[in-house]
Amino acid sequence: MRVPLSWLAEYVDLPGDATPDSVMAELVKIGLEEEGSHSFGVSGPVVVGQVLEFTPEEQSNGKTIRWCQVRVAAEGMKAADGGDDVRGIVCGASNFEVGDKVVVCLPGAVLPGDFHITPRKTYGHVSDGMMASARELNLNDDHAGIIRLHELGLDPKVGTDALEVLNLNEKAAEVNVTPDRGYCFSIRGIAREYSHATGSDFRDPIGNVHPEAGHGFSLKIDDQSPIREKIGSERFVLRTVKGVDAKRPTPPWMVARLKLAGMRSISLIVDITNYAMLELGQPIHAYDLDKIQGGMVVRRAKAGEVLVTLDGQERKLHPEDLVIADDSGAIGLAGVMGGLSTEVSETTVNVLIEAAHFEPISIARTARRHKLPSEASKRFERGVDSNIAEFAAGRVVQLLEVQALGTADSLGADFRSHRAAAPIWLPADFASGLVGVDYTAKEIVDTLTLIGCVVASVDGGFEVIPPTWRPDLRHKTDLVEEVARITGYDRIPTRLPVAPPGRGLTASQRHRRSVITALANSGHVEVLNYPFVSAQQNTWFAASTDTARVRLANPMQGDLNEMRTSILPGLMDALRRNIARGLTDVAIFEEGSVFIPAPPVKVNPGLPAGDARPTDAQLQALASTIPVQPKRIAGVFAGNRVAQQVGVSAVETTYQDAIQAARVVVRSVGLDLVVRQASPAGFHPGRTAELSVSTAAGTFVLGYAGELDPKLTSENDLPRRVSAFEIDLSQLYAVAPKVIQAGALGVMPAATQDLSLLVPSSVPAADLQAAITEGAGPLLERIVLVDDYRGANLPEGQKSLTFALRFRAEDRTLTQVEASEARDSAVFLASERFGASLRA
Repeated sequence: MRVPLSWLAEYVDLPGDATPDSVMAELVKIGLEEEGSHSFGVSGPVVVGQVLEFTPEEQSNGKTIRWCQVRVAAEGMKAADGGDDVRGIVCGASNFEVGDKVVVCLPGAVLPGDFHITPRKTYGHVSDGMMASARELNLNDDHAGIIRLHELGLDPKVGTDALEVLNLNEKAAEVNVTPDRGYCFSIRGIAREYSHATGSDFRDPIGNVHPEAGHGFSLKIDDQSPIREKIGSERFVLRTVKGVDAKRPTPPWMVARLKLAGMRSISLIVDITNYAMLELGQPIHAYDLDKIQGGMVVRRAKAGEVLVTLDGQERKLHPEDLVIADDSGAIGLAGVMGGLSTEVSETTVNVLIEAAHFEPISIARTARRHKLPSEASKRFERGVDSNIAEFAAGRVVQLLEVQALGTADSLGADFRSHRAAAPIWLPADFASGLVGVDYTAKEIVDTLTLIGCVVASVDGGFEVIPPTWRPDLRHKTDLVEEVARITGYDRIPTRLPVAPPGRGLTASQRHRRSVITALANSGHVEVLNYPFVSAQQNTWFAASTDTARVRLANPMQGDLNEMRTSILPGLMDALRRNIARGLTDVAIFEEGSVFIPAPPVKVNPGLPAGDARPTDAQLQALASTIPVQPKRIAGVFAGNRVAQQVGVSAVETTYQDAIQAARVVVRSVGLDLVVRQASPAGFHPGRTAELSVSTAAGTFVLGYAGELDPKLTSENDLPRRVSAFEIDLSQLYAVAPKVIQAGALGVMPAATQDLSLLVPSSVPAADLQAAITEGAGPLLERIVLVDDYRGANLPEGQKSLTFALRFRAEDRTLTQVEASEARDSAVFLASERFGASLRA
């Protein structure tokens, strides 16, 4: 929220030397976050000038300029920069006449973008200044011509400081408003918070408005539904102003405040509604009364209904969208954006003003569904004061009467169905026990009263009714947070908790640390992605497209409406972003949960109301409906593993890097990886391995590693060759030893031999290696596959697998004969199982 200081000063006293930084420093004390300061970026001598004469001059490039004589100070007086009172200025605009008063930037002035004004020779003249447009002064984007002050309703004296005339010396502070503090999206809310922080008197702006109820306009709220607790609008106010002059300019002070608050000036009527919204926090919408057909209905959209919104886009409405309609159909998305058919324009004479309170969740869903965030929806979805609609409508009426010369009319409507807030019970000792500060009863009552609560002291505590502008206050802990915030966080003592003895990390936590540390130490970079994916992404690595998945009822982004069943889609998105930004050599990994739907469980846990704790049976019933969330780890690799250097050629990543990364994961928890060829969904059918581990309890498949399917990488704008792995950590941790015991160091000499076997091409190398290991017996210390040859000089359908063997005895020097006998035993078993034979 951007807060112009002069606007803030109307409702709370600011020191004479207040700056955006000093204001933000006070607001930070009570929990708002400092963002930055803003100004128009204009400084130096900028004055009101008057065009005395000009001469059009056509240039060789076809452009016509005007050589102007402009008075920039009273006759015979020095100008603001110390120079003559009449200046020669070259101007390319043609929208002004002799006698017009304009804004002149004299030499020494600095415009936005650090643009310095100096006398300069151009088009055969020395231009001693510049006549400015609105865009050049950062007022708006209008660059069609220079500012003519009489068009703004201004007639200042020549030589007057134009920065003051146009309010360009205004400054604003910007604070970040957290989702639970929606009332701070207004000058009213920020002024109240500044008052809490400094003790300055707060003057509520609604005190300047005396609203009158309208009547006679047909209004119906038609939103009864058994699936919703509340109707879409519990407060709806309509007021009418007739005979407005919509062509009148928005006053410069209003334009300046809107601009500093982050909104552009559009037209007088729209600017007034935006101004009232920023001031009071209540979104307002203005309709051209003469374009409305019949009465007005607030209802849910009909099936197949469409609406062209103010941005010119046709929206296909959803049955859950709350709309404003007349006899012609929907004319606005409630709380989000109005419709084009009833838009106010320069021809508008009679204005219908709408100020309503809409149910926050409904507005938030509509804005996200249509990807249409707006200043109105931003406020409604965080909660708007349910008691301010009539004052906001009255404020707009007031401004339209003064600025647009309209006349308030009695035509209107007023619907109210808002339920009063229920009291919150706050035990007397609860705040002190929760925060650790000894708050007195008077401190608690005074603080809660200060923020607008109605507090009644009863035996043992307080009954507190929160103010209508604080819908976030729903529980006693919320009240305690306010007490701590207003009285000062610095009073809360700092105490380090004492860890209970005899506790430490669980086995799973130790394994997790080992896995992530091992991958990071081996050169991989950890990333973190959202677990939300599209339905299509969830099918990429699924064995079947019919696999059950967890769908989101209210996704943050419309197309990302499912929870992931694999970590790889998110990593592929991260890889694409990195490559698009020039990082072509990537090795990233992520550890996190995937979400597998639990079997449908029809259980009504019957949760207790109030502060009572659920029973174990109720908690178990709830837990049975939560998706299974196993932990997984995955990585993707692209580009080069070794970068090209002097004397070193680049080495491209392959599926072997993915397998090696998986091996690092498994070894970090004390197990050895078993690799077999496989063809899972999403991977290259010939360059992918199944990953498993063998323990005394059996063999367990953990996941896959290899190259991704080239078709999949092409569809995602990735390089053709991308390698990846994914491992089920929950399964791995379950079979991993709780404590990793280091093996004994061999001190006796080892005997090494190579073994080359011919086997059918269909025999997996892992299975052959297992047979060799079993056949060689306990003397075999290490076996590694070092070559897989398929080509000339081999029988058709055969391949040659070469293993490096290392034999060692723990208690003696092993002889070559013993090693050969162990090797021969291994060959015999391999021959028996797979028909293997020694390769000559």
